[in-house]
Amino acid sequence: MSRVAVVTGGTRGIGEEISIALKAAGRTVIANYAGNDQAAEAFVNATGIAVKKFDVSKFEQCQAAFAEIVSEVGPVEILVNNAGITRDGTMHRMDHEQWQQVIDTNLGGCFNTSRCVIDGMRERSFGRIVNIGSINGQAGQYGQVNYAAAKSGIHGFTKALAQEGAAKGVTVNAIAPGYVDTEMVRAVPADVLEKIIARIPAGRLGHAEDIARGVTFLTADDADFVTGSTLSINGGQHMY
Repeated sequence: MSRVAVVTGGTRGIGEEISIALKAAGRTVIANYAGNDQAAEAFVNATGIAVKKFDVSKFEQCQAAFAEIVSEVGPVEILVNNAGITRDGTMHRMDHEQWQQVIDTNLGGCFNTSRCVIDGMRERSFGRIVNIGSINGQAGQYGQVNYAAAKSGIHGFTKALAQEGAAKGVTVNAIAPGYVDTEMVRAVPADVLEKIIARIPAGRLGHAEDIARGVTFLTADDADFVTGSTLSINGGQHMY
């Protein structure tokens, strides 16, 4: 029986490629999404991967969704915390709601979903959790104090939970993508994007597949001695 993997924010962008890669690796994948029903339907039609709609920032919704997943397909042994939002703005223009929404989704979502699976992983002596951080959580970014704080928090969350899970066969790792050629990055003005690419030693934006390959490695059965690590996939833009 194949291992069950849940990918949050798993129907678009980086998450979509992660879902596809894990399915190709023989996992039974459930892709979470929060609100875009049209994109989720297109994803299902294109990939054949099942989806589950819930808001990762709401603990009760996570509890209900994971209970349904367990009853429908079995215990969750792989969790990829990829869901994230941006509410950009400089600190002197940012309101509390912009701050809290990003913290609750990007960082709080990691707690909510991980809390739903950690007991079962410990009981079965197997688990793989991968949290998607960001280069901007490592280096900071102008106009993103909320996003950078949440992503930096993910890296600390990862290291602490890795220590708790190691003796029970549960590995917890993070991936810190650089700038990836997704819909969000393509919306950046061309002149700004040109400057970003100029700072990347590899000379290009990342591809979602680059991140997905890292997730496939970290969630493999034989990656059991890799835990508490942050894998930076950024073309050399930030060496941390």
